[in-house]
Amino acid sequence: METVSRNHNKPDAFAHEASNTYSGSAAPTGKRCSHPVEYQFAPTAFRQPRGWLWRNLGRACLRLTGWRIEGTFPADPKYVVIVAPHTSNWDFALVVAVVFAVELRVSWLAKHSMFCFPFKRCLRWLGGIPVNRSASHGVVGECVRAFNAAPTLMLALTPEGTRKGVSQWKTGFYLIAAKAGVPILPVGFDYRERIVRLMPLFQPSGNLEQDLPLIQARFTNVHGLRERPARVG
Repeated sequence: METVSRNHNKPDAFAHEASNTYSGSAAPTGKRCSHPVEYQFAPTAFRQPRGWLWRNLGRACLRLTGWRIEGTFPADPKYVVIVAPHTSNWDFALVVAVVFAVELRVSWLAKHSMFCFPFKRCLRWLGGIPVNRSASHGVVGECVRAFNAAPTLMLALTPEGTRKGVSQWKTGFYLIAAKAGVPILPVGFDYRERIVRLMPLFQPSGNLEQDLPLIQARFTNVHGLRERPARVG
């Protein structure tokens, strides 16, 4: 891959703005932060302390590479996280640094071939769930059942589904959120500004054709390590 309030207002489907920043004021583009950086822990429902060593390692990695986290993880008990653009293996290293830095507990799906010795145990410890893409037709249903059964669940996916260039996003993330009745948290990895952007929650209406362009529009100014736009086709 505890009760809180959820914002169900949907004037623009994005009901509230993510204004808080984990790491304080912005650092110059491409430069390391020269001032003390403060990190806000993940919400209680999604906090998983792993010890000071891993926490400080994650924070050191972010500081030394000049990355910061903009926005906050919502306290809503259940939601789907989508991360884009996904253009490099470095994206995974960035995810791990963020997970350690804010002590985040998150479940995420990845191709089953990644879960081999000696990485299997570590990937599962980080929240990884192996998926056989050749038999992915049942994945949506399994994820929906997981949301219905769990009191809290944060499930992360990459809508592009691959690091290679794609003409359109996969829609599994949307179907999971819509059928489970949970919001979507768009997260952008902006390599140009070195910012992990936690955007406002998006409450799916059930109309895929209407909602998908609105979600993608949030990533218009987010630049991956390799520039390549993904369009709805």
